[in-house]
Amino acid sequence: MRITQIQGLRALAAILVTVFHARIVPGGFIGVDIFYVISGYLITGLILREIEDTGTLDLKSFYQRRIKRLLPTSVFVLFVTAAFAWILLPPIVRDSLGRDLFAAATYISNYLFAWWQNDYQNLNATPSPFIHYWSLAVEEQFYLIWPIFILLLARYGKKIIFLGIAATTTLSLLFSIYLTQVAPIWAFYSLPTRAWELGFGALLLFLPESNKRVRLYPWLGLLGIVFASFTFNENTAFPGKNALLPVLATVVLIASISFWPPIFNDVANSGLSQWLGAISYPLYLWHWPALVLPSSALGRPLRIYERFLCILLTIVLAHFTSKYIEEPLRHRQIAVTTVYKGAAITTAISLIVGITIAFSTSSIITTRGEVSYKFDLKKVMQKPAVYGDDCHVNYGETKSGYCTFGNKNSSHTIVLYGDSHAAQWFPPLEKLARERGFKLVSLTKSACPAVDVLRPDQGAFKMVHCIKWRQNSIERIAKLKPMAVITSNFQYFTPANEKISRAQWWRDGQRKLLNDLQGKTEHLIYISDTPRPLRDIPNCLASRKSSSCDSTEKTPVSIISGFEIIDPNPWLCSSYCPAILDGVVAYRDASHISVAISLKLLPKLEAALLAKGLFA
Repeated sequence: MRITQIQGLRALAAILVTVFHARIVPGGFIGVDIFYVISGYLITGLILREIEDTGTLDLKSFYQRRIKRLLPTSVFVLFVTAAFAWILLPPIVRDSLGRDLFAAATYISNYLFAWWQNDYQNLNATPSPFIHYWSLAVEEQFYLIWPIFILLLARYGKKIIFLGIAATTTLSLLFSIYLTQVAPIWAFYSLPTRAWELGFGALLLFLPESNKRVRLYPWLGLLGIVFASFTFNENTAFPGKNALLPVLATVVLIASISFWPPIFNDVANSGLSQWLGAISYPLYLWHWPALVLPSSALGRPLRIYERFLCILLTIVLAHFTSKYIEEPLRHRQIAVTTVYKGAAITTAISLIVGITIAFSTSSIITTRGEVSYKFDLKKVMQKPAVYGDDCHVNYGETKSGYCTFGNKNSSHTIVLYGDSHAAQWFPPLEKLARERGFKLVSLTKSACPAVDVLRPDQGAFKMVHCIKWRQNSIERIAKLKPMAVITSNFQYFTPANEKISRAQWWRDGQRKLLNDLQGKTEHLIYISDTPRPLRDIPNCLASRKSSSCDSTEKTPVSIISGFEIIDPNPWLCSSYCPAILDGVVAYRDASHISVAISLKLLPKLEAALLAKGLFA
């Protein structure tokens, strides 16, 4: 029996995810969780009804229906997205593009994206146009395992089915809460940490009718979804305990469908909601590439009117995909063996296309403009050596290694201390250490400034790890007693406390850093933050005139007294901040200076350090 209100909930879920990625509703990602509850409810109900009617479950037919329902549309969107991405995006990203297409076609893309550290809540400047396929992989894995699990439990009666689902759901929820704290990327993408959301939908089928009659329930469900949509954001630890709110809200809404107030039914059963619900699957598939490909091609975030145009394009594409691909193939009578062969062939083709795209990558570009330059973008985008030898501490880690360079027997030590904007100065400092014979100790950590401020948790970044790493680093500096500590930090982080101004928050953090380091070294040198690119510079240079990439802005010097200040802005900017400086690409991404430019700036850095009294 088709429940029209659930079609309305599907529409709501699809729209929430779309407006979240269009940066309109901060917590709209909960639309995925709404989908999961609906799927768990409907699929488990279908399985239980067939077992009750026939005494068993025809697994071949079940999987055939799932394949017909999901695969044709997903493969069509996959191929069209790949074609446009191949045309629109710079050749340098084709290796990752082909790799991600390969992942999306394997039905284990969620685990591959987690393995490759594609942090869904903290995506980079050129995110994968296939990243949203992770949620389909979770559902496909659930559809593969769940019917077998229910069929095994059904041998022992309905009570055992309920107990089995309840136990699995509880264990999954507890594991989700735990893993969200210790390995958030894996928690976000994994079936074991998401299965409880589908399990809650399944448990709805066992809820006594008497528990659904409270007329306040629909309003509570709606309030939960609205609250989560507008208060959750990319900094919210998810799924874990926070996902309980949208999941329980959806459970309450489905459970109380028979008692929805007239306004709920009018909205859910309206022609618009039913239409959007009917196209919700292709709508979900299209929304992400429709938003991310134009942004990546332009090399900048979309403006508000452009985002609305992309949403409109998404709806149009979803409508015609549903009309001409999803619905016709879904209802066509096709032999079971033909469906399985088709699935195998299309998967194989997808994998081959992914590999082909990956091998078509090219990192050599010639810029367009008054003066042409030829670059190898792989070298331009290369990170400093401390990333490769595990000396730049990553998320989840709290202690730097030995990480000592230059003359390791020297009695003169300089410590480089800070986040990735400190690490970008490692190449010239390491070269200076070798040339001038001092010991260089590198203490740097991703997204964790030495400035003692509190940041909100975001994706895999956890403030508690940053605090512990700072404590360990300060202790080590105290033991080293270096002649100088050189710090530099990205100064555009968001404060954890929204009530305090960013400027005051940053000054307070610098004061704490100053107090921690005073007396532990002769020189406290602060290299002010480098200019801030407004585009991903290598991708910009690969796709447009070099002059249009000269939009980088100077970073104001915002450093309290007590530090010896070095300002690199004049080294990189004059009346403007060029993307290419004296024939060298100045930035390796949308934030950091390149290794080549940092080495080119070595004479200026050396002169500035000499002026502060070092090496005298």
